[in-house]
Parts: sequence; C-alpha cells; structure tokens
Amino acid sequence: MENSRYEQLQNQVTEFHKKNPEVWEKFVYYSFELINKGFKNYSVSGVFDRIRWESGAGEDGEANFKIGNNFKPFYARRFMRVYPQADGFYRLRRQTTKDKPPLTSREVNPGDLEYEGLGDG
Repeated sequence: MENSRYEQLQNQVTEFHKKNPEVWEKFVYYSFELINKGFKNYSVSGVFDRIRWESGAGEDGEANFKIGNNFKPFYARRFMRVYPQADGFYRLRRQTTKDKPPLTSREVNPGDLEYEGLGDG
C-alpha cells in the first residue's frame, strides 16, 4: 500500500522504466550530448520533448510509449545520482508529493494524463 502520492508516482515510474528502458538510455544520451556541447544546465522538459519527438510513432501510427510529465523529476534526480559529475545539471524543486496522500482511482490529476502535445501539462 502506498503511503503518499510520491510513493505512488515512484511506483509508476519504476513500472514504466522496466517496460521502456530505451527511454532512460535516450535520456542519458541526450543529457550527455548537451553537457558535451557546453551546457551547464538544461530543462528536463526539453529532453523529454526531444525523446517524444525523435521517438515518433510506431508503424501503426501510434506512439511507441507515452511518457507522463510526472516522471520528469524522477528521471532528473536519477540521472544526477547515477552520474554525480552531472550534479546540478537539472534544477530541482522540493517534491511536494511526499506530503500528499495517494490519489484514489476516482481522482484525476491533470499531470497524470498522457502527453497531448499541448505544452507542459
């Protein structure tokens, strides 16, 4: 049983990562590409948008995967934890979800909806 919204999101990200390890590989690749170009900081949203854009759609016209916007802070934090030389590359905020109860199946959080290409969610 999840005790907080943070745990709920963390479980969702973990499940997504297991099913879509190529997203992490692209995230790392694009992040280091930016670092090697001389960027000191960058937007995690920009990297996610590039992954979405360059992954395109599958042969059936459907996206190969859908990345939730709530996954961004988890990917940014993991990147800087796994690659400490990149600490500070992504600017982080306090994760307020640690203080919130998990959503029930009846609640809808707009940040959980799949990306529709209409901005940052």
